[in-house]
Amino acid sequence: MKSDIDLIDKLGTAVRYDAQQPTAHDGPDAASSSAEANTPTNTAVIAEPGEAAGRPSTQAETLIELAQTADLFRTPARTGYADIVVNGHRETWPIRSKEFRRWLLHGYFLATGGAPNSEALQSALGVIDARAQFNAPERVVHIRVGDYDGRLYLDLCDENWRAVEIDAKGWCIVANPPLRFRRTAGMLPLPAPVSGGSINELRAYVNIRSDADFVLAVAFLLACLRDKGPYPVLVLAGEQGSAKSTLAALLRSLIDPNTSPLRALPRDDRDLFIAALNAHMLAFDNVSGLSTWISDTFCRLATGGGFAVRQLYTDQDEILFSATRPIILNGIEDMVNRPDLGERSLFLVLEPIPDDQRRPEAKLWAAFEAVRPSILGALLDAVVMGLARLRDTKLEKLPRMADFALWATACETALWPAGTFAAAYDRNRSEAVLDVLDADPVAVALLTMMDKRAEWTGTATGLLKALADEVDERIAHSKNWPGTAKAMSGRLRRIAPSLRKIGIVATFSRTGHRRDRTIRLTRLAADEVLVAKE
Repeated sequence: MKSDIDLIDKLGTAVRYDAQQPTAHDGPDAASSSAEANTPTNTAVIAEPGEAAGRPSTQAETLIELAQTADLFRTPARTGYADIVVNGHRETWPIRSKEFRRWLLHGYFLATGGAPNSEALQSALGVIDARAQFNAPERVVHIRVGDYDGRLYLDLCDENWRAVEIDAKGWCIVANPPLRFRRTAGMLPLPAPVSGGSINELRAYVNIRSDADFVLAVAFLLACLRDKGPYPVLVLAGEQGSAKSTLAALLRSLIDPNTSPLRALPRDDRDLFIAALNAHMLAFDNVSGLSTWISDTFCRLATGGGFAVRQLYTDQDEILFSATRPIILNGIEDMVNRPDLGERSLFLVLEPIPDDQRRPEAKLWAAFEAVRPSILGALLDAVVMGLARLRDTKLEKLPRMADFALWATACETALWPAGTFAAAYDRNRSEAVLDVLDADPVAVALLTMMDKRAEWTGTATGLLKALADEVDERIAHSKNWPGTAKAMSGRLRRIAPSLRKIGIVATFSRTGHRRDRTIRLTRLAADEVLVAKE
């Protein structure tokens, strides 16, 4: 079997390149790459192999010639891509994808009336990918939402590869967006948005009774329409029959519809990051609890993080994953029990739906589909407002998710009076602090201990013993209880920000000639608690 290198050598002088090669960049175009151009200036031009070598073209050489009409590029992760023209519009596919292979095979059939063998196809793909790596520009490929030159683009994921272009003056549907989107398995098209709609049309299809909670749900959707995080984690809780799963699926369908809108929790963080690379939004159904590792990974996904894994167990190459994604979690129990994830989350508690108010799911979705275009249009109108006002938007206090709060505040006057979001968000965060602390046995024991005193000082070992006296033996021997002084110290540092918001201040210092580590717990007076929350 001929290798790709042998094939490149065989081509010899049959390959010539344009004198002017574009420089690598992270924008969408180094040279013209519109759908109307059949021979882009940033690809290699291959002469007729038969003419150059005095012999008929091989199957692989014919395939390489056919690829001349594709505009090649590579991503920062060095994945080769090709822009191809299909029925008058531009599509973007990885060179190693099934879709690009099918396009290449279709062209071969039209040119020769036959099919190449698998060896020729693999050799040709190797050469085409090599050209993308060494003789083509670098571009960023987006999934569902992207940004270019101060404008946001929402991929409609329709058969014509159209997108919605949004700037501070308005939005419109464009046929060939200047940036590149990729399609993954399961992605569904969005409806063409319609202007003039109202966000209140959504109220009839979601089981959210509180006005403040509805404001937060819409704020979450507006955050999802940005191309960058941080994104809040939307946590939906409620007993059976409260339509948590339906709400999660409805919200996702407005931004990133998928054939499998809700999933079970992944088994490891590698699977979670792979899912994040293949979708703009992640929604997990029937979550009964979050382990430490997945809670930490959700934090990384919400505010930005990466993951590395060996490409093969037999080599040292790594595949690097980096993603920031909006996340929806739903479940009956209080699943978020760590303060760091709690500070990144929006908590909505749903009430059970009375039997006389239930609707068949098929009828609900049919009615929702009729108004989905106008609801999407209303969200886009708010994004336009956000882009116009974001630069001048200020907050008196910046919360942990400051960028999200600024964006939601900038967008809100397109939907409701100024200050509506801040009031709803502040109340939600305060309630979330109490919920997260109630779910932590160490925090519960510490609050019980501090109810009896204004101050406690000692070592981590002493604190571990003192708190053990506040709980029963079953809790003290559970896996959620720290077993060492070091673990207790780490646990206290993790919950310290939440404790401070309710008036318990933890300080760490070293005292004495041995520089022993000392922990001091102080219960603030009622009038001092507001200062501690700042």
